[in-house]
Amino acid sequence: MRFFIIGLATMLMVSPVLAQETATPNGIADNRRNALALTGATVYLPGQGYQENATVFIRDGRVVEVSDSGDTRDDFFVVDMSGKYLYPGFIDMISGYGLPEPARPEQRGGAEVLQSSAQAFNANDAIRSHYRAVENFTPDTDRGDALRKLGFGAVLSHHADGIARGTSALVTVGNHNANEAIVIPDAAAHYSFDKGSSRQTVPVSLMGSVALLRQTYLDAQWFAAQEQRPFVDESLEAWIRSQSLPQVMVVDNWHQVLTAHDVAQEFGADYIIRAGNDAYQQAEALAATGARMIVPLDYPDAPDVADPFVADEVSFAELKHWELAPFNLRLLAEAGIEFAVTSDGAGDEFWSNLKQAVANGLPEETAIASLTTVPAQMLGVEDRLGHLNSGALANLVVSSGPLFDETSRVLENWVRGERFVLATGMDQRRGQYALSAGNQQLTMTLDFPNGRPEFTLVDASGDEIDDSSVDASVSAELISLTITDGADAGPLRLSGWPVDNGWQGSGQTAAGEMIDWRLRMTGPLPDADTATPEQLTASGELPSPVLYPFSAYGSESLPGQQDMIIRNATVWTVEDMGTLVTDVLVRDGRIAGVGDNLSAGDVVEIDGTGKHLTPGIIDEHTHIALFSINEIATNSSMVRMKDVVDSEDVNIYRNLAGGVVAAQQLHGSANPIGGQSSIIKFRWGMTPDNLAIDDAPAFIKFALGENVKRSTNPASIRYPQTRMGVEQVYVNAFSQAREYEQRWNTYNNLSTTQRRNAVMPRRDLVHETMLEILEGERYVTNHSYVQSEINMMMEMAESFGFNINTFTHILEGYKVADKMASHGAGGSTFSDWWAFKWEVRYAIPYNAALMQQAGVVVALNSDDAEMSRRLNQEAGKMVKYGNVSESDALKMITLNPAKLLHLDDRMGSIREGKDADLVLWDDHPLSVYAQAQTTWVDGVPYFDRERDQQLRQNIADERARIIAAIISEED
Repeated sequence: MRFFIIGLATMLMVSPVLAQETATPNGIADNRRNALALTGATVYLPGQGYQENATVFIRDGRVVEVSDSGDTRDDFFVVDMSGKYLYPGFIDMISGYGLPEPARPEQRGGAEVLQSSAQAFNANDAIRSHYRAVENFTPDTDRGDALRKLGFGAVLSHHADGIARGTSALVTVGNHNANEAIVIPDAAAHYSFDKGSSRQTVPVSLMGSVALLRQTYLDAQWFAAQEQRPFVDESLEAWIRSQSLPQVMVVDNWHQVLTAHDVAQEFGADYIIRAGNDAYQQAEALAATGARMIVPLDYPDAPDVADPFVADEVSFAELKHWELAPFNLRLLAEAGIEFAVTSDGAGDEFWSNLKQAVANGLPEETAIASLTTVPAQMLGVEDRLGHLNSGALANLVVSSGPLFDETSRVLENWVRGERFVLATGMDQRRGQYALSAGNQQLTMTLDFPNGRPEFTLVDASGDEIDDSSVDASVSAELISLTITDGADAGPLRLSGWPVDNGWQGSGQTAAGEMIDWRLRMTGPLPDADTATPEQLTASGELPSPVLYPFSAYGSESLPGQQDMIIRNATVWTVEDMGTLVTDVLVRDGRIAGVGDNLSAGDVVEIDGTGKHLTPGIIDEHTHIALFSINEIATNSSMVRMKDVVDSEDVNIYRNLAGGVVAAQQLHGSANPIGGQSSIIKFRWGMTPDNLAIDDAPAFIKFALGENVKRSTNPASIRYPQTRMGVEQVYVNAFSQAREYEQRWNTYNNLSTTQRRNAVMPRRDLVHETMLEILEGERYVTNHSYVQSEINMMMEMAESFGFNINTFTHILEGYKVADKMASHGAGGSTFSDWWAFKWEVRYAIPYNAALMQQAGVVVALNSDDAEMSRRLNQEAGKMVKYGNVSESDALKMITLNPAKLLHLDDRMGSIREGKDADLVLWDDHPLSVYAQAQTTWVDGVPYFDRERDQQLRQNIADERARIIAAIISEED
């Protein structure tokens, strides 16, 4: 049915309050003091609750007081609010109201853009801290109308473009010009991990964005310390000025919340973080940061599951998220997180989603605070907004009932004392009606789905008449109806006005006869079936538990550490004890004993008879569980893989099922000097920081060959373009690092008096990382294939006084194995990969064996999410290719990678005192038939095959249940 509502956003009163006094009026100036008394309302006062039959006194756009005496004053114009509810006006902290739309980022392709714009701004165009919203703000009539309809009277408007986005303006959304609407011209500074419209190629990754943000903090500190600036940089100047403002960081998900918090901790910032609708998935971890948050109400749409084949492509996590996202606010509140809510992303669904959150257990007072007092406090404007105390701006929301009642609607929005009528309150006319039109008698119903009037022609039993229709246009003053009753007589057209208990007027039949008519309410509508989908039901119970991790194979609670003894297994110690049938005792996550008939006490006993126990497999080279792999600056040593760890990547679980317990997460090979490695244990279900191995040595990825000289991109202009240029990149980087060290040494050796007149050197994250390598504080893992470049790297490293720790891939390692051994480099290679690109045409499957024979510590790595699950089989190939002993073959995926990572004092073998990273196999561990039965990390069984079968059944059952709920809702 079509419908129209006329005049619902009509402004009933225009007030000149807080007018721009310097403006010249066009006509007669009206400077009367506007004094209003809103009487008879139920007023919500934050911290006090509801005050019935109260009067709100307003003068010149500000609240004078809220009185419960019921008295009025002669000098105040009375506005009757009887039966209505008044709340402080809402504040939205994420908005682009009144600002130009951010430019769309340009598509990458072809040659890189290496330089910033030609203006006197930052060296990277993603740093736009010079942008001031106040200088670009123009009130937007349409957007303001949309915000007012949601109840917002003030918004924090910022330009969502760049990593540093400049300052926002706090503005009201009435009919004022920009001068009058702005409450605070520079209200907050804004940041993100999204480079926005910048054309510059760098950064291309999340970790690159984090590194750029960190470097800019350092640059600003250095810049600010110099009274006479070394050059003009308006972006840094603005950054420095804005640090005293509230700091708002926009991120996409809970992983990025934790990353943003780490940056804030490093630089003493206090971010107010705009989180995602997935924050509930790690509510406790987010609460532990102490960060305040801004939370959207953009619930996910129901996945398309009607077609069973299409439904198979919908992930388990997507289904779970659809079901639990409406509980996001409740779970954050229960975790003790202080948050404001934003309409950003929710659009017209804002109110229905917020009411759903309250129905799902979010306390009403918390919901109201998230729209009023909390954002006001975050912005430091609690003296003016978020409440109805004396002196506050007269921003009020008027509703037909308690704000979150199912039938309650927002009727009016007052902005600085300016009244905007949003709805007429006509829903009180909901009911059954008798229509007398000439000689016709019809029965109709009137309902207000989504707050909009809907007339239906019904028969005596209350059922809609087939082929009938009612088109209605309704306002507070007029009504127009066009009725077709299903017969062939044609439409009945009626116009009229409201009267007690209905409407009346005149009209015309299909034959052109003029008639009088009357529409009279005869009673209420019959109660409708109020059954709602499970996720909309107000209940103390969630429809299903939050899982850790929030994906397939997640669990409601994580497995616990086991004190245990594994008896009578064939134990592959890869130590001097060799391989033997014996017992292994584990206590407190460490191996407490290896030997026959160990006395264990009260521990879990596991019968290992007929099974094989090995150390957990370590993958020296992986790219799984990362949100991004490559940053493409020639020297990207400032980026850190730990900033982009995806702890919920199902490949972690799959690797555990293959006996893998730990890995080095490496940067890719897009550039000669890549990023800093992350070394993790596969503690499935924990957050990224809990995957990191405590006190693990620091590593970095270097690369040689086709990738780094951009062989596959003929349009590339990035240096280097040749293998000779690659060498020069390293020489230059290390030379600059030594010069950097000298500058700091000179400065640090100055006396206190001398330092007062000296300029502290600029901290540079690139130089600092390169210097760590020279000082032996960071090891190099070097992507390599070709003999000549391998020789070059060893000679280059030796010329600067350090060694290449590991050559990875190293498919021509057999040619230079003696030199590698002499240099002290290890080799982490593939078993039998060959000819996947030109520079590996000389690869042979005997490479690992030949390097081992030359005295090189050799590991086998995966560099692949699939191969990493079968590294035990890759090790088995070494017995065939080169007659490597079974024990030495197993070492290539256990003890040797531990040695290359300098973790062999605690990992990689079965020896008393080492971490209890163990795998129990049902067959010979190098066999293609072997399956890991249990994989322990630090004595915790993160994978168990029996439990895996139960998890698979749980996933199938949960998928079926949620899909049924989606289909039921759609029906």
